[in-house]
Amino acid sequence: MKNVLIVVDMQNDFIDGALGTKEAVAIVPNVEKKIAEFEGDVIYTQDTHFEDYMETQEGKKLPVPHCIKGTEGWKLAPGILALCEAKNSRTIEKITFGSKELPGLLKENYPEGPDEIELVGLCTDICVISNAMLLKAWFPEVKITVDRSCCAGVTSESHKNALEAMKMCQINIK
Repeated sequence: MKNVLIVVDMQNDFIDGALGTKEAVAIVPNVEKKIAEFEGDVIYTQDTHFEDYMETQEGKKLPVPHCIKGTEGWKLAPGILALCEAKNSRTIEKITFGSKELPGLLKENYPEGPDEIELVGLCTDICVISNAMLLKAWFPEVKITVDRSCCAGVTSESHKNALEAMKMCQINIK
């Protein structure tokens, strides 16, 4: 089996930092368990911004500096980072909600496409849904799943809405 787990933006700023929530804190043990038990390749994304964040379109619409490259908030959460390093996994820095590099990397490593792609992480309603939809467009016949117990949104309501939207686009929700 060629299974891939995409761990989206499990960074300090999204967990308990600048944009952290109690829901994000609560999923960390679930995500750690998922990674530790996953049989297949694990790829991590890291939301990455720079000192000019407030001048960007995102900075103007969300005026909360976060995930500034090199800061503590930009780093993967400690337990997640340890698992990433232990499995010598790939990390992709992304400056957009959906990673422009991720589909090409998967196509390069799996010319026929992976058997299954599973996504977990933060935030369900922004970066998880963006990456899930991007991957669905590139790999329409690959089973793509999002594990709701390993995701959290900006709000509980927007998390649920994102899960419903993905379900309508034939992404499996478990």
